[in-house]
Amino acid sequence: MGSAVERTDEHVREYLIYRGFTNTLKHLDNDIKADKEKGFRVDKIIDQLQQFVQSFDLAGLKEYWLYLDKRLFSRLEDVYRSTVNKLRISLYRYYIINTVQKGNLEKTQEFFQKQASELQGQAEWRDWFILPFISSPEQNSAFCQYFSRQWSDTFLVSLHNFLSVLFQCMHILDFDAEVQKMTCLMEENEQLRQLLFALQTESRDQRDRDEMIHHKLPTYVQNMDRLGDTELDLVTSQRAVSTATTPTRNFFSTFLPQGRRAPGKPMQAISGSSPSQAAMGRKDPLSNQTSEKKGELGEVEPPIESSSEPTDSSNSRSCGASQEEPPFIKLSQEEYGEHHSSIMHCRVDCSGRRVASLDVDGVIKVWSFNPIMQTKATIMSKSPLMSLEWATKPDRLLLLGSGVGTVRLYDTEAKKNLYEMNIDEAHPRILSLACSPSGSSFVCSAAAHSRSGSGESAPRLPITVSGQLLLWDTKTVKQQLQFSLEPEPVAINCTAFNHNGNLLVTGAADGVIRLFDMQRYESAMSWRAHDGEVYSVEFSYDENTVFSIGEDGKFIQWNIHRCGVKQSEQILPQDATGPFVLSGYSGYKQVQVPRGRLFTFDSEGQHVLTCSSSGGLIYRLASGESALERVLSLGGHKAPVVTVDWCSAVDCGTCLTASMDGKIKLSTLLAQKS
Repeated sequence: MGSAVERTDEHVREYLIYRGFTNTLKHLDNDIKADKEKGFRVDKIIDQLQQFVQSFDLAGLKEYWLYLDKRLFSRLEDVYRSTVNKLRISLYRYYIINTVQKGNLEKTQEFFQKQASELQGQAEWRDWFILPFISSPEQNSAFCQYFSRQWSDTFLVSLHNFLSVLFQCMHILDFDAEVQKMTCLMEENEQLRQLLFALQTESRDQRDRDEMIHHKLPTYVQNMDRLGDTELDLVTSQRAVSTATTPTRNFFSTFLPQGRRAPGKPMQAISGSSPSQAAMGRKDPLSNQTSEKKGELGEVEPPIESSSEPTDSSNSRSCGASQEEPPFIKLSQEEYGEHHSSIMHCRVDCSGRRVASLDVDGVIKVWSFNPIMQTKATIMSKSPLMSLEWATKPDRLLLLGSGVGTVRLYDTEAKKNLYEMNIDEAHPRILSLACSPSGSSFVCSAAAHSRSGSGESAPRLPITVSGQLLLWDTKTVKQQLQFSLEPEPVAINCTAFNHNGNLLVTGAADGVIRLFDMQRYESAMSWRAHDGEVYSVEFSYDENTVFSIGEDGKFIQWNIHRCGVKQSEQILPQDATGPFVLSGYSGYKQVQVPRGRLFTFDSEGQHVLTCSSSGGLIYRLASGESALERVLSLGGHKAPVVTVDWCSAVDCGTCLTASMDGKIKLSTLLAQKS
């Protein structure tokens, strides 16, 4: 601790000299000289205490010890208070013995006079008040041990050791909790601001509708003061029926932008809608409640479509008695369009504040979406990039795996590379990266070149391609170990840690899932999971099972307590598992094998988000044969979605869906509490 403080002081001094801040430098030197903590140097603190003792400065000794007690000892646990009290008693006795040995009896008597009120009631000092009146206290059986050199040396060594351990165990300030608290408050304020704006807009729309209804009423109804009681009751009932027939908006829809709602002719839209439209409304009641940016609309919508939202809302309410309400409401959907080629990876950091996205051209964008969508950094790479992962601590660091056997650590705030690690020349393709939640280490999957070429349109790594699974430390920038892959070294496509980093699950090109014990750094179990490659694998919410998607198009849940035992199995469409195909004019066809995360869970592990040809799909996880129940389609894409991520904060969750045309849709969901 002391050496670190000295180095920091030297850096500050060099900086002040470099900037020419001579006055500030003088003040710094004066403050360092007057520093009571002595730069956390234990030897200097002991020297200061001895200086007070040798100079018979009782007031200075008391003041300095009180400062140490208030600054350092008060932060200790109660169990150490007795140790601090014993050291204080020994320090005062050390002072008294020094006054007697130096023959300064005046200082001895002064000590007992000034400290009498404090020490009189303490049993440890009961016999010490007779010390000034004993002719040879060093020969007295009660005090002789304190006059020995052994006692004084033992006391000083004990005090030195206590302070040394104290400085080594000092708590370092942790601002993560405050940052998370402030971030949550900012998000809550933004939601409340949107709610206020939506309520104000709804009130204005209600007034407009009232004016429109009044304008369309016959003249004899407008002159209501001329009507009799019977006619007045009739008009009032008519208006009540009209208001009840017009579908009222759901409370959560007040979060939605108001631009696409048509205030006019709601009754005609309802009566004119066809049965097929009503069926579509019942099938997906939320599809028309979500608005996108105006810039995404290709053409102006006709009036009949703008008034179809009440139709869907009415249908969804009419079926509410027989159907469950959806678990999520899509509040909004925004688009990030800074990429110009197909997305490979799209990940939110652990704090939920930043997103990193990588496309097939090797361009990485680091961007934020709260309160506004904004690009923070753009990373261009000369070598092809194949994987990325956010570091756990600090969360501003980004790991980038290349196709030439290197992993870079990039600081997204300083916008610079911190260092580059050379993994293995024989296995240059870094297919997967996973950071341990419990430390500074990360797992790296490296594979040899594919015989069929390195293009994205080629089939994924064949089984014959060898690979390695390595553990690296970001602090020492060294490889810690290489995992054993049985029965033969094979390319690992995907990796995932559990919540505390004690378990690691991997999916390989040979279709085998391997579970590693990260405390013993050995394989706990492995089993053949898919016919073909394993594309994506994740732990369940309770971490008693793992889910996987493979080349065979199956979504399987495995029990990790019973090796190779399936708990559920579902066949997914090809647009959820890949390879992903994008067709165009003149026979153009682009094929992309899965690289990023193909599925992800919500914060409670009850719902899963998967890919599809037109947007993300959310399923409810259930038990039994029908383990997946579709609950919501996010939509919004014109090209196949190739990777997804889900970030949950409070009641609102953010779903990221990235597609082959370079578009990333950010859908904000509100969970409906049952």
